[in-house]
Amino acid sequence: MVEVTSWGRLTRHQHRVIPVTDRNQPGLSAAPGSSIAHGMGRSYGDVCLNGGGAIWQMRGLDRLISFDQGSGRLRCEAGVLLQDIQRLMIPRGWMLPVTPGTQIVTVGGAIANDVHGKNHHVVGSFGDCVTRLCLHRTSGEVIECGPELEQDWFAATVGGIGLTGVITEVELQLRATRGPWLSTETIPYDSLDEFFALADDSESGWEHTVSWIDCLAKQGRGIFMRGNHVGEQDMPLPRARSRSVPVTPPVSVINRLTLPPMNWSYYQLQKRRRGTGTAHYESFFYPLDNLHDWNRLYGPRGFYQYQCVLPRESGESGIAAMLSAISRSGEGSFLAVLKTFGNREALGMLSFPRPGVTLALDFPNHGHQTLKLFEALDSIVAEAGGRLYPAKDARMPRHLFEAGYPGLDNFISFRDPGISSEMSRRLMGS
Repeated sequence: MVEVTSWGRLTRHQHRVIPVTDRNQPGLSAAPGSSIAHGMGRSYGDVCLNGGGAIWQMRGLDRLISFDQGSGRLRCEAGVLLQDIQRLMIPRGWMLPVTPGTQIVTVGGAIANDVHGKNHHVVGSFGDCVTRLCLHRTSGEVIECGPELEQDWFAATVGGIGLTGVITEVELQLRATRGPWLSTETIPYDSLDEFFALADDSESGWEHTVSWIDCLAKQGRGIFMRGNHVGEQDMPLPRARSRSVPVTPPVSVINRLTLPPMNWSYYQLQKRRRGTGTAHYESFFYPLDNLHDWNRLYGPRGFYQYQCVLPRESGESGIAAMLSAISRSGEGSFLAVLKTFGNREALGMLSFPRPGVTLALDFPNHGHQTLKLFEALDSIVAEAGGRLYPAKDARMPRHLFEAGYPGLDNFISFRDPGISSEMSRRLMGS
């Protein structure tokens, strides 16, 4: 048994770890009882955990199988990192159409959580670039599915939080690119009204849009960033300056005393950088990847991430109510991200993205006090008709999950009875 945790470091349970190294014979029947696939453990809560039971460690499936330079079709195993694909393919003129805020995740994990990036309004979520996948069931059945093959199985598996089977092999459609650079613009804003105006104005002319928001500021001030891919630039490639957090501090570095000056300083620094520029894709898409083990900054008790999406018609008032509740609680978040999703429905039965606005917040684990705040935020999300993101969740109540994902009843029939996680038992009963 090995101690395994997820990125939020909220729990440290013992697991039986079973390496998977052969995509054709993954050996899923080797685990007695229920297990769950586990990649890099970058999910924040319990979606990839199975405390006291087994996990299939998928990083052994890390091979690229084939690539068509003319069409940009890539076949790879599910344990390949997005980082490996980006660094190998961008010099060849291709890149992933969609990536989340970190590239240190596996392809299988990106599909299971149907991750999204800063360009949902243009290309959708990660599942939209998947053309085929191979799903192994614990019964021994192997199912190939895709947008035009076994479509129901595909819809259940994309965003299906690993519960329909184990993804072993994937075919992806990459997008053509002329280099690693983006033309960017940074714009400070002083209210939520300004944010929504910027987001709406940017959708037609900018592929990537996102903002940092100061959740302690009553009016919702923040920094709006947008970017477009550009061709070759006469600029040297940036040197990798990776650093790491070597130890876990005894208490969270982000707390009531440090958060106000941190947020104020970040806002002022970025405000001085307003205007246009050119950025390398890694610094623009993955600003925290060069600070390894940054999750240790939250101390030994770990941290929660709370990410919701609200429909656009109730989004403005809902986000304002959430920021007000956070301000009253005395809690706060430094890594606070606000962005809009495009007008397209979710690809998977349990996919998180939907038309509207999404807010993601990190909170140090202060026990009951933090959970009490989440109850208040849950009420706002429920009233607005929104939902929470399973990939980030560690404590969502079952009723909110059921209300937020109307495709759940249909999804249940596609579950693999030999697969279970801490999340599935909490939200689905098994």
